[in-house]
Amino acid sequence: QVQLVESGGGLVQAGGSLRLSCAVSGLIFRRYAMGWFRQAPGKEREFVAAITWSGTRTYYSDPVKGRFTISRDNAKNMVYLQMNSLKPEDAAVYLCAAHYTDYDVARTGRYDYNYWGQGTQVTVSS
Repeated sequence: QVQLVESGGGLVQAGGSLRLSCAVSGLIFRRYAMGWFRQAPGKEREFVAAITWSGTRTYYSDPVKGRFTISRDNAKNMVYLQMNSLKPEDAAVYLCAAHYTDYDVARTGRYDYNYWGQGTQVTVSS
């Protein structure tokens, strides 16, 4: 049974930082690209960041580029999202996701991912 469990969300002031974590079990982590998505009330789920299974390539949406960093630790089956310089518009439920690939690539579309966590809430006050 595949399980993705996010943690690290919470309330932070604008300009502050948070680090989200995603613990993965039930799959061969080495062969899965990992991604982070977010969904705010009344809005569609949007791509935030992705990382290939080697951890050598990363991808970011324009709104977070330069502020967020995705990383993974394959030995621990963990993926992280370091969020710096947070803005009120970053507030959302952040979801960890995984998709299988035979190649060292990562997709950025919500429908490309096979497995999803339940999400962790990030609230940014101004």
